[in-house]
Amino acid sequence: MLGRMAYGYADLPALMARLTGDEKHSVAATSTMDVLWVLYDRVLDLRPGNAADPDRDRFLLSKGHGAMAFYATLVVKGFLDEGALDDWGAFGSPLGMHPDRVVLPGAEISSGSLGHGLPLALGIALGWRAQRRTAPRLVVLVGDAELDEGSNAEAIQLAGRLGLEQLTAVVVDNASSSHGWPGGIERRFELEGWTGRAVDGRDHEALYGAFTDPHPGRPLAVVAQVEPNGG
Repeated sequence: MLGRMAYGYADLPALMARLTGDEKHSVAATSTMDVLWVLYDRVLDLRPGNAADPDRDRFLLSKGHGAMAFYATLVVKGFLDEGALDDWGAFGSPLGMHPDRVVLPGAEISSGSLGHGLPLALGIALGWRAQRRTAPRLVVLVGDAELDEGSNAEAIQLAGRLGLEQLTAVVVDNASSSHGWPGGIERRFELEGWTGRAVDGRDHEALYGAFTDPHPGRPLAVVAQVEPNGG
């Protein structure tokens, strides 16, 4: 493991505070902090030691402008040394304003242009099906406003029709969508054949249950509701 050994959830705020500047999108990042922690600490098998294993789980951060919490989580879990946080965005740093999979350990995709992550996840899940690869799990994190992008509507529709059970979309809902989602965001997914679950996005036990309760034959949408902040 890189850096010091004794990290935990309580270290995340201090680690995030080491990233400075207006481009860190702090409100967008802090809304994802608890979701990221539960996924990396209790749900997904993601470790520096299995980064080359084709059967490892995958996490895709579609909400690329919320990378601050993602970077801090990667430090806590040993993908990065904490010193990398201090010069984020500088020339030669592996930490850009948005994640870059070419230079950032632990990043599966380069993200920032909203609406790309869920379609990319759909393609990965279809590739696994073609390879008969049933072990790994795939989680993509999107923001509620990001669902306004039309590419997501097509991905939601197709994933539900094809019953891509290995795919989970976690929507961090901080009420930043322009027009909202009548009936709830989870209902939008359920109408297309997904299992939908809405939980308190700060409640670690509720998040863990939502991510791990069975949903046979259907992709899973977990809506993590957090305080409104426009991120």
